[in-house]
Amino acid sequence: MLKGVEKVESGYAGGASKNPSYEQVSAGNTGHAEVIRVTYDPAVITYEDLLTVFFGSHDPTTPNRQGADVGEQYRSIILYETSEDKETAERVSKEIQESLTDGSRIVTQIVPLGKFFPAESYHQNYFRENTSAPYCQIIIEPKIEKVKKRFAELVKQ
Repeated sequence: MLKGVEKVESGYAGGASKNPSYEQVSAGNTGHAEVIRVTYDPAVITYEDLLTVFFGSHDPTTPNRQGADVGEQYRSIILYETSEDKETAERVSKEIQESLTDGSRIVTQIVPLGKFFPAESYHQNYFRENTSAPYCQIIIEPKIEKVKKRFAELVKQ
């Protein structure tokens, strides 16, 4: 839904298990996190803007948890491919940390991307394909609305 984003692919990364399945990752036995791979046009949206939306769309101060989802597979993580991306992620994380006034600490991991494993087909475009599911209505839709409001200038019309 962001200008310049060409593709978003659900998957798993950050662990040691080769070719993990959703069942294995959700059981918390692989070391992988549930992640997305974003393909974008840097002439339209910057990596820094993507990071800002990432940090603003979830709670990066809660270890191993996002909302009701608990476990290492739900940790806040940025997986980079270049040293430039690492530096940008570290800088943006530091700037956001410095803006926090409640004493909380950002726990987002910034680590090299070993290998990305695409999720099963039923996980791709999950929200769009399952908008009437309670999880989508209760958890995902409010996050999407928050992003649309907070980052309106970056959202496609």
